[in-house]
Amino acid sequence: MKFLIITNHSYMLWQFRREVIVELQRRGEVVVSTPFVGHEEDFEEMGCRMINTELDRRSINPVTDLRLYWFYKKLLKTERPDIVITYSIKPNVYAGYACRRLKIPYCVNVQGLGTAFQKRLTALIAAFMYKIALKNAKAVFFENTVNAEEFARAGIVLADKEIVLPGAGVNLDYYKFEPYPAEEGGIRFLFLGRIMKEKGVDELFDAAKKLKGKYGDKIKIDLVGFFEDEYKETVNQLAADGIVAFHGFQEEPRPFYAAAHCIVLPSYHEGMSNVLLEAAATGRALIASDIPGCREAVDDGVNGFICKGMDSESLAKCMDRFMLLDSASRKAMGMRGRRKMEEVFDRNMVVNETLTAIAGETVTG
Repeated sequence: MKFLIITNHSYMLWQFRREVIVELQRRGEVVVSTPFVGHEEDFEEMGCRMINTELDRRSINPVTDLRLYWFYKKLLKTERPDIVITYSIKPNVYAGYACRRLKIPYCVNVQGLGTAFQKRLTALIAAFMYKIALKNAKAVFFENTVNAEEFARAGIVLADKEIVLPGAGVNLDYYKFEPYPAEEGGIRFLFLGRIMKEKGVDELFDAAKKLKGKYGDKIKIDLVGFFEDEYKETVNQLAADGIVAFHGFQEEPRPFYAAAHCIVLPSYHEGMSNVLLEAAATGRALIASDIPGCREAVDDGVNGFICKGMDSESLAKCMDRFMLLDSASRKAMGMRGRRKMEEVFDRNMVVNETLTAIAGETVTG
């Protein structure tokens, strides 16, 4: 059996889907079409055949997108896969439609609605394109219930084809529980992700200034990730003023999770936040926006706090609540988060459900 995986980011595929790919390889050949942005050699060492694919994730140029569609159609005719699995909006739409036209079975992963669904006009266009592309999909995976309900309500996908998974889940063996760190140097809050507006960094920066003014050296705020160009000056100034510590992009996030006392993600939209799952698996408390893709990971007051989205005052209050807890309570929040990951978000469960839909079987051992 030949499986063709089509996605927009080899690095993200490696980080969150390689366990699924390992299981697919036990059942046949795996070919991956993706832009090469990291770990393509690791996939090749696993035995995958890799096809470098030009894809501009942010472009809305119709000529470029039409060229991508024709590339996928030619690829499908050449490879003749038994089943196709797609991830992210452009592969979902253009490869999905090509599969529909060529009558090739395909499964689609909707990893959040993204910025395309934040504005009315682009949301209508994206919904229309999804409706055409997903009509004959064998299964459509969602990372949260709200997104699945929106697609069903809009008539994009029939409810009986929808499968809601807890995101990609989290590898509990890789993200091991780590002892709670000492607090003598201050309480450390960690933001890990792309420093961009949609991740709620404006609200985070406002909250950071307020809390730093209140607590001084008793609070530390670490930023890990790439920043969008528009935030370069802001981040550099905040770091120079001692409001935040900026560490840039880090290939290995585990030491930062381990050193933190609480992870903060005031995002505007998520499919399912892998950062929150990884941090909770490490045994750290969470503070996140009350949005789909975040609230599933956080039980308010149990393993963290939920703040209002796009509200710096609400975020600051949640961070202040964490500061006012005693050490034992902060530690207990992290331990409860780890248990939640074990009960609900174990990646092995996600792999099994995915394989059941794709290949009609689960992992046997």
